[in-house]
Amino acid sequence: MLRLTYHGSTNIPVEAECITPDCLSGKSPQEIAQLPVQYGNVSVPLGEFFHVQGDASDGQVLVEGDTSRVKLLGAGMSHGRLMVSGDVGMHVGAEMTGGELIVQGNAGDWVGAEMRGGRIKVHGNAGHLVGAAYRGAHVGMRGGVILIRGKAGNEVGAGMRRGLIAVGAVGDFPGVSMIAGSLLVFGSVGLRPGAGMKRGTLVFAGEPPTLLPTFRLACVYEPLFLTLYLRQLRAWNYPVPERCFTSRWRRYSGDFVALGKGEILTPA
Repeated sequence: MLRLTYHGSTNIPVEAECITPDCLSGKSPQEIAQLPVQYGNVSVPLGEFFHVQGDASDGQVLVEGDTSRVKLLGAGMSHGRLMVSGDVGMHVGAEMTGGELIVQGNAGDWVGAEMRGGRIKVHGNAGHLVGAAYRGAHVGMRGGVILIRGKAGNEVGAGMRRGLIAVGAVGDFPGVSMIAGSLLVFGSVGLRPGAGMKRGTLVFAGEPPTLLPTFRLACVYEPLFLTLYLRQLRAWNYPVPERCFTSRWRRYSGDFVALGKGEILTPA
């Protein structure tokens, strides 16, 4: 296992795209310490901010310390496991295609933005735009799994195309402009859920949200696919309330200002 211990003390963000098992595997600690990271408008060696120990030949990387000012950890990773013992900055796991990324603390905005595969676990809270499309893009998350035990901000799953997001609570516009995929929320929900969604599934298992008038009640039923999803979340050690397995669900169709083939599920 490779261990990177953060020792920086700066308010200027550090962009460390090189911290992935893909990039670090096969390199010595001395070579890793010389890898470039972006510090403001200059490029500096990784060793200016991290102590480097061990090696990443087994695909395991541990990042220790408060990295809340470090961006792009795990961005684009395709295999292995990256563990962050503490808080982490923006764009963690962005555009990743495989592997597992575990954050023991809180995460900033754009967790898993436009990711295509792999699994991200955040044990604390996350910022805005989890699994979302970057500004100017039409498609966000296209595969993979994001599990957030705490709460997240606004526009979770914006432009989502495929994949699964589970989160404790969300802010405004969850699933906005959603194309496909599944977003499960187990706590409070902000304003305008599913606004402009074309397809996909939004599950609000906690507080019932206030839906837009462009959604219509379709039926009350017991969806088998949801039980399978909830069982899989339990297998990943995600906390799923027992009542979710026994509840019947109201299915709302919408958003009819868009294609209108999406669905929102709330407990009956």
